[in-house]
Amino acid sequence: MIALPALAGAALLLCGRRADRVATLLAIAAAAGTTALAVLNAVDRSTVSAPFLAGIPVTLRVGGLSAVMILTVAGVVTAVLVFAAGDPGSKQAPARFHGLMLMFAAAMLATVTAQTLVTLLFAWELMGAASYALIGFHWRDEYRAASGAVAFLTTRTGDVGMYLAAGATLGGGSATLALDAMPGLDGGWRDAAAAGILIAALGKSAQLPFSFWLSRAMAGPSPVSALLHSATMVAAGAYLLLRLEPLLVATGWAATAAAWIGALTAIALGAVAVCQSDLKQLLAASTCAQVALMVLAAGAGGVTAGAGHLVAHAVTKSLLFLGAGAWLTALGTKNLTGLRGAARAYPIVGVTFTIGAFSLAGVPPFALWPSKDAVLAAARESSIALFLAGFAAAILSALYAGRALALVWSPPATDTEKHWDSEEIGTRRVNFPQSFPLVMLALATVGAGAAVTPVVHDGFVSLVDAGPMPATTWWELALSGVVAVAAIAVVGIVIRRRGDLPAPAILADWLGLERAAHVLVTIPTLATARWLAAFDDRVLDGGVSVAARTTVALADALDRRVERAIDGTVQGVATAARDLGRLARRPETGLVHQYYAQAVVGIVVLALVLLVLR
Repeated sequence: MIALPALAGAALLLCGRRADRVATLLAIAAAAGTTALAVLNAVDRSTVSAPFLAGIPVTLRVGGLSAVMILTVAGVVTAVLVFAAGDPGSKQAPARFHGLMLMFAAAMLATVTAQTLVTLLFAWELMGAASYALIGFHWRDEYRAASGAVAFLTTRTGDVGMYLAAGATLGGGSATLALDAMPGLDGGWRDAAAAGILIAALGKSAQLPFSFWLSRAMAGPSPVSALLHSATMVAAGAYLLLRLEPLLVATGWAATAAAWIGALTAIALGAVAVCQSDLKQLLAASTCAQVALMVLAAGAGGVTAGAGHLVAHAVTKSLLFLGAGAWLTALGTKNLTGLRGAARAYPIVGVTFTIGAFSLAGVPPFALWPSKDAVLAAARESSIALFLAGFAAAILSALYAGRALALVWSPPATDTEKHWDSEEIGTRRVNFPQSFPLVMLALATVGAGAAVTPVVHDGFVSLVDAGPMPATTWWELALSGVVAVAAIAVVGIVIRRRGDLPAPAILADWLGLERAAHVLVTIPTLATARWLAAFDDRVLDGGVSVAARTTVALADALDRRVERAIDGTVQGVATAARDLGRLARRPETGLVHQYYAQAVVGIVVLALVLLVLR
């Protein structure tokens, strides 16, 4: 299941332009095959493992939660690649595009089935690298290339937490770095591991304060937006928190932190979504807000509810992003003013987009209606304040979905056509490869609303196998549905009378998060780097140079003064020894009578010495 898209993607990337003609068909076939294998794996629930480092294997396993994820990821990848077959933006370097998409899909499938931190890190890194290349796919455009860099560096900042978690897990005594062993680590190590996982998940899922990177990620082609921001990259952080919910609970503080960060992100980014003038930006902000509900569910102990919301959101959001991409292809714009009347002009896209927008708003009987209420029920079990925050976020979701819906169905304004072809030259048509996945995803969005029935509800709980899900009462479902419909109606009336909703600049600019990150992180980091470089040049490097020059000067002084004196002494000793040797050879004449005379003299001298000493 992982090898098929990985090998197909690698082959397309290695072949390059030579594979452009077959890239689309090969990618769709690989995605379809991956989906079939995902179904088999979800049924079989197998485990594979291979040795890597001493005592640390690479292990993959399909469990309850990962079974849901592999089916969702594989299905969405297939739908997105079918859409990409008709998307002009994906036809530039198709081998490179489809190769990266398949590599990304393989990384995501490995992420959701990883059982050790080493395995997870491999997949996590590959997913980040592929997302960088996909967001900046049109790399000749400086803004798009820069957007890929912003998204990559922001998520990489959060990824540091994954390495912190790995180090803490190893330090805490888990020799295999198994994910299931993390809740049992010693207290301090467990807290450090939980903090690292939380940071990494928040960064990947574009939660506060990392949310702004998702805005820049909209620079990628529409199929990339649909894939990255529905079932894969952005959902990966939420999945990780759901997967490691026992670790969050074991620390005590991490679960509470996750729940409240999710609640605050859902409200803040929901308000941001209401104020966007660009449809893809609206959907991006709404992704932050909806994923935040999954993060909230992980913190509140609602693993099954969070998983259900993840699946429903994946189907809904991929439908909406692909609908936005179809209009971008046809009209050449994402601007909501330029999209006035687009639903009337392209009814297939309009109807399917309406289904997705109703689901996003939480209108019965579509996908996000029961899943959102399941998350709210989990929040209610944890804290009434958390429930109220989640309910406020749900109201905001109805407002931004209703605004998008009202604008695309409203009659064109006088300046609507001025916005056409502002992003690219529109084709003024929506082709079959674009329409077909929209219809399929719309049917799935409608069908997912059946989760409200006991049979589907109980079946999903059994599939996830993460414990019971808090019951949602009929009056909660009815109330949320009525509120969603009422919010859409109010937005529709306001837009009909006033043209649009007011948009405070701070909300339209994503709360100024990117500027804040630039001021608080980028500028200080670069200033510190410049200071350290100067310190290195002037102090460290200068110190080394001074030490070298001093050493050479001392060596010269020693050579001139000490070395010459020592050398002269050595030569004097050698000369004296040579002279003494010459003197010592003179008595050696070979005449015996001289030797006797010398012995007599020596004995006399010795006798005199003894007499004197006495």
